[in-house]
Amino acid sequence: MHRVLIADDAPFMRQTLREIIEPLGYEVVAEASSGLEAVELFALYQPDIAVVDIVMPRASGIDAVRMILNRFPAARIVMASALGQERLALDALAAGAQDFISKPYQLDSVELALAAVLEKPDEEPVAREA
Repeated sequence: MHRVLIADDAPFMRQTLREIIEPLGYEVVAEASSGLEAVELFALYQPDIAVVDIVMPRASGIDAVRMILNRFPAARIVMASALGQERLALDALAAGAQDFISKPYQLDSVELALAAVLEKPDEEPVAREA
């Protein structure tokens, strides 16, 4: 079972995503409500994949991606963006996210994005010294 971190400042969106991915066989190991919390929880749980919202307090999702990948270069990250944030989604991909999904979440797009990111070559995340 693949372990997932969900990062979104809106509790409703975290719950919605949880309700979509758990029946697909994923285990949600942690939920973050800010970019910095996402980084902290990623380091603590080292999930197989993180779904990170682009717009969050205390560090944007794009900043969180950069911080996570700085410590865990093999991290697998899917960005979540609201409709109309396509430019930010492209910035997130440039920062190192492997895929993105749009809100409102749709089962098919979430399932495809998670599967696509997990199909990438399996590499053991290695923490860099701070």
